[in-house]
Parts: sequence; structure tokens; C-alpha cells
Amino acid sequence: MSRPPVNPAGTPSSSDDSGSGPGHVANGRRVPVPWAARTVAIVAAAEATALLGAAGWYAYELFSGSPVLSFWGAVFTLGLLLAFSAWLYAVAFFLYRGYRWTRAAALVAQLFVLTIGVPTLTSGLVVAGLVMLVPAATAIVLLFTTKVVSHASRTGSAPPAL
Repeated sequence: MSRPPVNPAGTPSSSDDSGSGPGHVANGRRVPVPWAARTVAIVAAAEATALLGAAGWYAYELFSGSPVLSFWGAVFTLGLLLAFSAWLYAVAFFLYRGYRWTRAAALVAQLFVLTIGVPTLTSGLVVAGLVMLVPAATAIVLLFTTKVVSHASRTGSAPPAL
């Protein structure tokens, strides 16, 4: 009598997981997403939405005739805002789904927010600085909790063979 193979990492293998929905499969049941991972995903999605709003405002100002030193430089900046917003939405989505690479990406995004939030806070814009710093610091702390680390341990599966 043989037993089925056991994955030593404790992550679901492609035979355990149907590939749909968040969480992972344990003993034939889908385990829900931990609140800490859900919170970090919400923070990343909120930051992506804020960036998308900033990109919209920037585009409106750019195309309504506001003076700029370099038009194409401003278009490039708009493209960067849109690309970073899309990247953060992807990080939030795949962190919620439990992919491993998202922890590093979310940490980098929060460090970027800190590098803008600290000077904002120290320059006298206290409310704007706190709006940036508090969610970023919360997300950084939650990224290193045991539940988030264990949730975000899924790797991409190999493509199906013929």
C-alpha cells in the first residue's frame, strides 16, 4: 500500500489546487485568506487607486494646456504613473491569491511610499504625510507576520503538457 506524495513545503501542488479562488487547499478544504494578507492587498490596491487618480489629474493638467518644460517628458511621467498603478494592482491581486513574489514587490512599493511620506510629513503637511506613512508602515509590519509569509508561499505552476 502506498501513500500519496507529500509536499514538504506545505504549499498546494497543482494536483491539490483547482487553480480558482484565493487561499490554499488543506485536507480537501480551501483555507481562507488571512486577515493580514487581505489588509496588505487592500493597502496596495488603495495605493494603486491613488496613483491612478494622480495620473488622471496629471493627464487633465497636461492636456488642458498647463505649461511644462518638456511635453514628452510629461507624457513619459504620465506613462510611469499608469504603469506603476497597474503594477500595484497586480501585486494586490496576486498577493491576495497567495503568490510568493508579491511579498517583495509589496515591500518595495511600501518603501517607495515611505520615501515620499517622510519628507511630506517633515515639510509641514502632517495629514498628507500620515495618510501615506500609516498604511505603508502597517503593510510593512504585516508583510513579515507568519500568516502572510505562509499564505504567500504559492509558486506558479508549470504550463500543462500536451
